[in-house]
Amino acid sequence: MSTSDCLCPSSSGLSRRTLLRGLASVGALGGVLTAVEGFSGQYAFAASPAAYNGDVLVVLSLRGGFDGLNAIVPVGDPGYLEARPTIGIQERSLIPAGGIFGLHPALKPLKKFWDAGTFGAVHAVGQDNPTRSHFQAMQELERAAPGSSLRTGWLDRTLGSRARGTVFQASQVGSADVSLSLAGPNPEMALSSVDSFRIGAAADTAEDRARWTKALSGLHAGAPSAIAAPAAATLSATATTAKMGAYKPANGAVYPKNSAVGDSLRDVARMIKAGVGLQVACVDEGDWDMHAGMGTADKGWMHDHLNDLALALAAFATDLGSRFRKVTVVTLSEFGRRVGENGSGGVDHGHGNAVLLLGGGVNGGKVHGRWPGLSSSQLVDGDLAGTTDYRAVLGEILQKRCGAGSLTGIFPGFKGAPAMGLVKAG
Repeated sequence: MSTSDCLCPSSSGLSRRTLLRGLASVGALGGVLTAVEGFSGQYAFAASPAAYNGDVLVVLSLRGGFDGLNAIVPVGDPGYLEARPTIGIQERSLIPAGGIFGLHPALKPLKKFWDAGTFGAVHAVGQDNPTRSHFQAMQELERAAPGSSLRTGWLDRTLGSRARGTVFQASQVGSADVSLSLAGPNPEMALSSVDSFRIGAAADTAEDRARWTKALSGLHAGAPSAIAAPAAATLSATATTAKMGAYKPANGAVYPKNSAVGDSLRDVARMIKAGVGLQVACVDEGDWDMHAGMGTADKGWMHDHLNDLALALAAFATDLGSRFRKVTVVTLSEFGRRVGENGSGGVDHGHGNAVLLLGGGVNGGKVHGRWPGLSSSQLVDGDLAGTTDYRAVLGEILQKRCGAGSLTGIFPGFKGAPAMGLVKAG
């Protein structure tokens, strides 16, 4: 199957992101938004953080269809190398991960966290009514309310169960395009980067920022609250980021160069350490749609992407120092890949997948979940079965690490599942 055959997103052309940027550039979003670079979203207006003692939850979306089978490799299942004679990773190349599993060698930067029990995985994770459509699968994943008419996202509903926080409470970092999981009435914001988050017309001096802030504040004085409050919140947020100054990662952390995910995670760490009231951070990394030329254990598309991801996550955890104990990172992707390789050295859209977990409260050093097997009789239309609902993974994190109570309002219709011991309480 080719990328065009599967109706995969094109790397060019009009996207929702470019449309939003175009609207902003001509002032269609109105008011103070047009004066702030790298910014979009709804706004919270609070003078200080609300009382929240849970973890900062970092949701890392691996868009395009992450191949969990070649990342957390079930090499001990005879069906794996039978189905992937060319692109399968041989046991001798893998980092042992217990039982039938091994880690792709490109994940080596995270090995010390695996050994320390703060990096782990859940395998054979899926969602109800799976589809191989990127758009539909991601929309359902981020809505997390199958069979209902809800159009809000699961993170928005999570935030709705808490007291209102600061403007930075829920932040999309690294992109001005907000995740659908944050869609809904509760405020969120997005910034392309901390350094670019500023009043665009102002020079990079305190004096000019103050001049523009005064002018924009005056412009919105007396305006209806629906206009004045977002303007005030936006100006407050830009003032906060302006005070952060130059950033140097701590504890010898080195983020990978020319890495979008590394840059985003560095900014998340920066915001956490600045104490801006961050509770939820959404970070996107794309280009996981590997239909052709996936590569081998030591080079190629999959290796390079996994290594970049591992280096970025390892630097993030190291940079946080003691704050790492109150941070949980979870990866999500719209679907996994087919078990069998295709004729182009890649894999097409599938179902069951691996979820990666990183954080001080993670019960890592192991692969969680019920393994369904890879024999033909155990597959679902050629795909790895999804034996663990992804909402069970998120629900356990929310309840044990983020202070959530009942999940009924967050995941409507979800009947729950026994805790798997993915994370520690607290």
